[in-house]
Amino acid sequence: MSRSRSRAHIARSLFAVPLVLAIAGCGGDGTANAADGRAAALAAATQAVAAKRPALKPLQPGIPLDLSYVDTRSPQFDRFRRWVDAAVAGEPGYAFSAYDAALLYRLEPKPKYCELAVRMVEQEVADGESAIAAGNAPEVAGDSYLEVGPRIAALSMTLDTCKASIDDAQRKRWSAFAEQAVWNVWHHVRANWNGRPRPWTGWSVDNPGNNYYYSFVEATLYWALASGNAEWMRFLNEEKIPPLIAYFAQLPGGGSLEGTGYGAAHMRLFALYRLWRDATGEDIASASPHAADSIDYWVHATVPTLDRFAPIGDQSRSSIPELYDYHRTVVLQARALTRDPQRQAMASWWLHHIAIDRMRNGFNTPHDLLPAGDAKAPAPTALFHHATGTGHLFARTGWDRDALWLAVVAGPYNESHAAQEQGGFTLFHRDWLTVTENIWSHSGIQQGTETRNVLRFEAPTPIARQCHAPQNDRVVHQCVPTVSTMTVTPGTDGALRVDADLTGAYAKDSPVKQWTRRLDFSVAGLRVEDRFRTTPGTRAIFQLQLPTEPRIEGREAVAGGLRIKVLSPADAQLSAFDWRRVDRDEFRSGWRLDIAGSGETYVVELQSIGR
Repeated sequence: MSRSRSRAHIARSLFAVPLVLAIAGCGGDGTANAADGRAAALAAATQAVAAKRPALKPLQPGIPLDLSYVDTRSPQFDRFRRWVDAAVAGEPGYAFSAYDAALLYRLEPKPKYCELAVRMVEQEVADGESAIAAGNAPEVAGDSYLEVGPRIAALSMTLDTCKASIDDAQRKRWSAFAEQAVWNVWHHVRANWNGRPRPWTGWSVDNPGNNYYYSFVEATLYWALASGNAEWMRFLNEEKIPPLIAYFAQLPGGGSLEGTGYGAAHMRLFALYRLWRDATGEDIASASPHAADSIDYWVHATVPTLDRFAPIGDQSRSSIPELYDYHRTVVLQARALTRDPQRQAMASWWLHHIAIDRMRNGFNTPHDLLPAGDAKAPAPTALFHHATGTGHLFARTGWDRDALWLAVVAGPYNESHAAQEQGGFTLFHRDWLTVTENIWSHSGIQQGTETRNVLRFEAPTPIARQCHAPQNDRVVHQCVPTVSTMTVTPGTDGALRVDADLTGAYAKDSPVKQWTRRLDFSVAGLRVEDRFRTTPGTRAIFQLQLPTEPRIEGREAVAGGLRIKVLSPADAQLSAFDWRRVDRDEFRSGWRLDIAGSGETYVVELQSIGR
């Protein structure tokens, strides 16, 4: 998989599994029903939302972007103007888009901006026409139409903004190209270019939790508005907006079931909310708490040093979970949507204190036009955030940079970019104490239980078939779609207790019959207690992913700034595993501490040496 990124590209995993895919044999007895129940509840909620949708008002062609928030005297606007002016001068930066030029024209209507936008879109359409004439699909169809959103948005913005610079023949050609692209997205079996069949997979056209879906809706909405196509608007209003509303109503607490890497794609979802509001007057962001809650989510998911975030799920843009422009954009967009002054203040504090205090790449400078708010906003006071919809928990002992910080995962597991990390945790103090090995991989898409801080269950003989795992694997895999559960009991001074039931993450015929995990977190460190039942012969290994080689002495070990002490079982044996032994090109560093012993209980204490 390529690790290069376009401005909107958040590539899907090589091991993609759609939300709607039913995996035979997955789910514990109770949790299979829980997963089915969530799906049924979502379907019913979608129908209920769709039934209540009012008809849209008559549509007039045009993209009614509200840009009243832009301060054209600000440093942010000056950076954006310089970004576009460089392209006008013949030196466009990486991923420069015609959209940027058209947007600047709306704020500062100089002919040179429309001239550039028109020239760029004309080249895009002409190249597409040449590809079609040669019997190929145009670039807009690449990677299962992933980039159809930003490409058609750029065409639509230019067509609407620069009308005076576009002749009738050009308008007709551009319109035919955009219309066919959007039609192909929603009719994947009958998709064609110039009458030649070009069917595609239809990946995630019906999955509102997937980043591709946002691209598809983005293309359709921009094109519907630019062309004045009432049928496309009706289609969105009745068939594609209701699933979004229903889906995110099931995710209180914010965040994404795809994890934090792909969760950054919500920057596009929230931008869609804003455009829909500008065009129709309907504030669909307020239909559920998700958008506002996502401010809390990202603020708490950020480690105390304010430069990294909890690495949950695939991290394909960069395996190392460093804050980037996309995360800043998510919070800027969410802040622009919420009407809650406390949420706005929390977002402002975060935006002014994180390491990414402004966009680092030019193609993201348009997002910095959104106001970040008061630089003197107070720091948050809550010391934990439990996103119950995603099953992600973040806790800390304080808001100073020296605080101890914890992340835990226990909830729904139903997306292809999520990982087998139900029950997994991350501990941070000044740096990573223990964290998924995935962050030290080249690809950032290592999803197996062996790379996470979970119990690794190994059957005595190869398992012929389980979930979507490789055949004849002895490691027992967590399955999709399943649901684990977690309850959180707060204490004082940032202390809390987590009780998680991870049994449901395994198939009903799995060797794992029960697994519960209790985590006690406080300024003193973290105590982990696991209780489990398995079929005879199946081993459970308590594993910790570590940044450095552990020094083992009996039932204790030290790795970097972390001290590990095994309290149970009494016969525990500790061993170290160097991940580079697997594949030095993929695993660039990192160690795993395996703890194995008899019985059905592990109790392990973790403490930061620097505290």
